[in-house]
Amino acid sequence: MDGVRRVLVHLSLGSVAPQCARFVQGGGGGGVPLKRAAFCPFKHLSVTEAATIPLDVQCRGVDVGVAVLLQSANQKVLLTRRAAGLRIFPGVWVPPGGHVELGETLLNAGLRELKEETGLILEPENVSPQILGLWESAYPPMLSRGRPQRHHIVTYMLLHTSLTHLQLQAGLSPDPSEVSGCLWADARLVRAVVSAVDGEEAEVQLVAMPTSICVSEVSAEGTMTESLLPVSVLVSRAPASGPDLERVSTGTKFALELWLKSLETQTDPGPALWQRLI
Repeated sequence: MDGVRRVLVHLSLGSVAPQCARFVQGGGGGGVPLKRAAFCPFKHLSVTEAATIPLDVQCRGVDVGVAVLLQSANQKVLLTRRAAGLRIFPGVWVPPGGHVELGETLLNAGLRELKEETGLILEPENVSPQILGLWESAYPPMLSRGRPQRHHIVTYMLLHTSLTHLQLQAGLSPDPSEVSGCLWADARLVRAVVSAVDGEEAEVQLVAMPTSICVSEVSAEGTMTESLLPVSVLVSRAPASGPDLERVSTGTKFALELWLKSLETQTDPGPALWQRLI
């Protein structure tokens, strides 16, 4: 889709009349990209198929969400694995995020979700936010896996912090009902992840990549232990049928691609400073 110049969102709770949300993304520049997967159900849903969707799902409308790409001072981003007990995308790697509540700004909603899911407490004045893009999300993500039950527009927000990933890691206290794992991804790993395009079959070339990376596993009690996760898991693609598998979500890959582009315009302080930060 072409770059979005202006996004106006109305939110409602229950039978309350929709209210215009206070966050309006507009202005100059190249706009904010809005995209959906090539296999998005709402792109391919026929009139006959749409009629089979339960009325309560049809009346639910489109939920508004925000996902936070938290970038550390040494240019790593935080990804979390959704808990196995969640109804939507269980076991899938995504940034922290969730629904935007009535009266919330995107930034406040993102910081609230970040705290609720990971335990990290960041104040608005201590982060530098940037809207990366908007993603139309459906669950299940393709018609071959069933009629859509949920429909979201997710705003991916990049938050810059002055803390390294190790400093942020020390403050992690994930909610085990929402998060089963955490990892910090650098640009090299992200390039490998986004090269595994969902819906395509081309072989992913993992050149000069380690076979596994360090992740923090979150137990049912909320304790964290270090573990190794095969990189092959993170470059898995969304299956066209059958149960889902552990992978990075399609929307997250979209956001990570935008993050890589944003790195091109960020000032590189040089290897000496990164060594001190690490």
